[in-house]
Amino acid sequence: MVNHSLALNDHRGFTLIELIVVLAIVALLLSIATPHYFHRIDKSRETILRANLATARDVLDKFYSDTGKYPDQLDTLVEKKYLRTLPYDPLTESSLTWIVVPPDNPEKGGVFDIHSAAEGNSSEGTPYSEW
Repeated sequence: MVNHSLALNDHRGFTLIELIVVLAIVALLLSIATPHYFHRIDKSRETILRANLATARDVLDKFYSDTGKYPDQLDTLVEKKYLRTLPYDPLTESSLTWIVVPPDNPEKGGVFDIHSAAEGNSSEGTPYSEW
């Protein structure tokens, strides 16, 4: 004869205290990891912005070398096949928010340089608009 009362006691679950301890440990680990995660996302956006600015400035210089003047608009670089698309600003999440800096002499064109229109400062403390 099998004693069914012993078989029922073999199926134990977790106690409330055990679940609370596990959840507290998970919450502690998340509170440590989350700030690092968001910091890395911000750093990667800054890295992409720097690379896009460097590429755009290089293309502006090549356009000037080829034509003797700077483009009148950023779109000209795409029209003349210097760029496939306008550079993307990951901080403003747009390709249309660039601050265009004209050359000293207006006869040399309209776009000498570009800067990000993002507000705030980088992780180094410099304003994004000065990059």
